[in-house]
Amino acid sequence: MDVLILSNGPGEITTWVRPVVRELREKLGYDRSQLRISIVLSPCSNATGKEAEVALNYPEVDRVQDATHFFPFLLWGRTFDNWEWRNRGVVLFLGGDQIFPLVISKRLRYRSVIYAEWSARWYRWLDCFGVMKPEIISQVPTQYQHKFTVVGDLMAEASAIGKERENQPNSEAIIGLLPGSKAGKLTPGVPFCLAIAQYIHTKNPQTRFIIPVAPTLDLPTLASYANPQHNRLIDKVWGVDATLVTKNESSYLETSGGLRIELITHFPAYDTLSQCHLCLTTVGANTAELGALAVPMIILIPTQKMDTMRSWDGIPGILANLPGVGSAFASAINWLVLRNLGLRAWPNIWAGREIVPELVGDLQAAEVGDMVLEWLNHPEKLAAIQHNLRCVRGQSGAAQKIVQLVEQQLNY
Repeated sequence: MDVLILSNGPGEITTWVRPVVRELREKLGYDRSQLRISIVLSPCSNATGKEAEVALNYPEVDRVQDATHFFPFLLWGRTFDNWEWRNRGVVLFLGGDQIFPLVISKRLRYRSVIYAEWSARWYRWLDCFGVMKPEIISQVPTQYQHKFTVVGDLMAEASAIGKERENQPNSEAIIGLLPGSKAGKLTPGVPFCLAIAQYIHTKNPQTRFIIPVAPTLDLPTLASYANPQHNRLIDKVWGVDATLVTKNESSYLETSGGLRIELITHFPAYDTLSQCHLCLTTVGANTAELGALAVPMIILIPTQKMDTMRSWDGIPGILANLPGVGSAFASAINWLVLRNLGLRAWPNIWAGREIVPELVGDLQAAEVGDMVLEWLNHPEKLAAIQHNLRCVRGQSGAAQKIVQLVEQQLNY
């Protein structure tokens, strides 16, 4: 049997694909002659270019095709390496456009399983849907609702690890810094997080800081955003730089003020993140993972240099990265965003209100640092945020239910 997974961006690869392929092997077996797992990536505006490399590192996966070769496969059914396909299989959709599994499953004559987080399309021709919430089913005509099963939130799979560790005692204040994984977020995010950490360190020297490094990012590249020769925002805006130090198989960034920030390179770093008192993060899938772990967070969207933030989704992201005119588009888009941003962090979207703060605009390190110190000095505030996060996060177990749907379709 073949299971072909269609996916796209870094968030989907790390928070959707990873738990599903692990569950596929545990449920359906490790014999590659009986079950082969393939991943085909489609283009994504948030892609880093290393998604295929990350997916290939999952031991459960047999083969991966990069997004650069997607459209020849979609249009003509040919993979770059001329993969052969077994007679029986399932196309499992975990990110991208839902038209893709429709086209590909019909060509391969495979059954189709779609994970639908917010909406379902093409349900007349696709075989099976696992949806995050029952509200999605209510939007579907009655004659097609038999194809739908509520499986829950795949991003909540992290909560199973978080529950094992969140109550462990730890007297040391730990703050996680998550500046992102793409240049548009790292350029302002790294120096701003360093400036905040340096400010907090001067007020509370015992605080420990960590950066869980995204699997699509190598340490020298991360460190380059803390280098003023590479990142002009350091001197122009925040003035805190750092160098990469590696000793005894561990690495850290050391700021010019002598603060050491540990770099956590194992992935996923749920065991470490669940120990954090709070995290400073940008928008993205990481907010869903922190929410699933019930880790309090502050969302940072600094816009001191209006043309540097270019990592928006969809058409705005494309316009902001156009050669020559991208800087002007980025400034205009960011100005409009500041006027009408809406909720951007996943826990806030789930709750329909701001349960973790989203700070946007001309942010100052001292301003954010004082907020962090206020939370650390009043643990009841952190406890209240944790309670709200537990109330809105989805139930774990979605991966298991999706694999059950795959097994049903394989036996159809």
